Amino acid sequence: MSISSEKVKNLAAHTFGTWNWQKNWKAPMLIEDAEGIYFYDAAGKPYIDFSSQLICSNLGHKNPALVEAISTQAGKLPYVAPGFTTRIATEAVEALLDMLPESVAKFFFSTSGTEANDGALAITRLLKSPAYKVISRYHSFHGATPAGMAFTGDPRRIPMERVGYTVNGVLFAPDCYCYRCPFNQSYPACDTQCARYLDYMIAEEGNVAAMIVEPVVGTNGRIVPPPEYYPIVREICDRHDVLLIADEVMSGWFRTGKVMAMEHWGVTPDIITTAKGCTSAYTPLGITAATKPVAEHFEDNLFCHGHTYAYHALCLSVIPAAMGEYKKLVASGLLETVSAYLEKKLVALAEKHPCVGDVRGIGHFWGFEIVKDRRTKERFNTKEDKLTGAPLMTAKIAGAAMLEGLYLMPWYDTLIIAPPLIITTEQVDEALAILDKALEIGDREAVETDVSVSTSSQYQK
Repeated sequence: MSISSEKVKNLAAHTFGTWNWQKNWKAPMLIEDAEGIYFYDAAGKPYIDFSSQLICSNLGHKNPALVEAISTQAGKLPYVAPGFTTRIATEAVEALLDMLPESVAKFFFSTSGTEANDGALAITRLLKSPAYKVISRYHSFHGATPAGMAFTGDPRRIPMERVGYTVNGVLFAPDCYCYRCPFNQSYPACDTQCARYLDYMIAEEGNVAAMIVEPVVGTNGRIVPPPEYYPIVREICDRHDVLLIADEVMSGWFRTGKVMAMEHWGVTPDIITTAKGCTSAYTPLGITAATKPVAEHFEDNLFCHGHTYAYHALCLSVIPAAMGEYKKLVASGLLETVSAYLEKKLVALAEKHPCVGDVRGIGHFWGFEIVKDRRTKERFNTKEDKLTGAPLMTAKIAGAAMLEGLYLMPWYDTLIIAPPLIITTEQVDEALAILDKALEIGDREAVETDVSVSTSSQYQK
């Protein structure tokens, strides 16, 4: 039996809606059920989950193996203090070591991607002191704590900086954003200046301890760099004795076709942070993974970091089952088949709609950058519009799609396309038929030009 609308309104009256003006948090949509790639509202209406909620439901909803793993652990031992250990923790570590790059030597388990990045900052500053500065990039999101907000380049950082809710010592570097190159260059003639600038930046700043990157930028654009970018970044970091932190919270767990996205470029980070897809969001879990040289520092130095819910048994219970499900998914060939199909279909759809300026992505991780004019690349909206609550064209398109049963996450200038990894080609077609119609809203206000859609992520090939 569905709960009443009054109960939903009562909940809204007594809770804070995240990242929102509270006047907009009056009657949130009630979701009653979910299975596979679909979730269902209180009336039983299905929605294709084309953004995997917050790019986290990688294995879809109601996976039997994951549900059973949680149930079994809940009936045995949900929690002990992190000074102890549990059988499921040992099994989770074994499963992760079997799946992750060989460079990974040691883990810290928390309960979110934000906390995973907090752990990376603690490790970095404890290890690299007196160096303490961290370089991030303007198109990034790394969490909602003071550390996470400080690392974050997207608009949400600005109001938090104004009220002092950030840590010191974070710098921002140019993005590898080929569609809107910060150096006004074109690839490959640019000689990847966005990466090479780091050499100058680190030398001039001094006291740089680490650089944090989303290997494929998540919320802020699904930006995929060309092949030279991360090898250059790695070489510069090594030369200056700077740690490289890969935030794989969104891009990890086969979202891009590899276990971790950084594997596409053959680059080994010093620290990997991840969450979301590691449990397919069935339980809250954050992972900070360090290489052996990083981990060895703490043999004779205090690891001054921890949480009450660190190594939480119920949270860890999903890991062995999830790793098994990922292996089966890869072996089935579905992931590779649908990835290629999704790319082909998205590029064709984007070309059809003048409001799409750039289509970019990799694997099951794509974005449509929505523009008013393909020739000038003029956007419908700015970052400031996101902060002030001005109507967003991306939100209008996503809203129209939602009415027809397709859920898409909108950002101020992009639509996030990141379906569960279990999606089929037939379901892709079902989703894109709805998106095709919804994009007409942007087309009606876009300038007609003879300019073809940009496909900037082609450079990574």
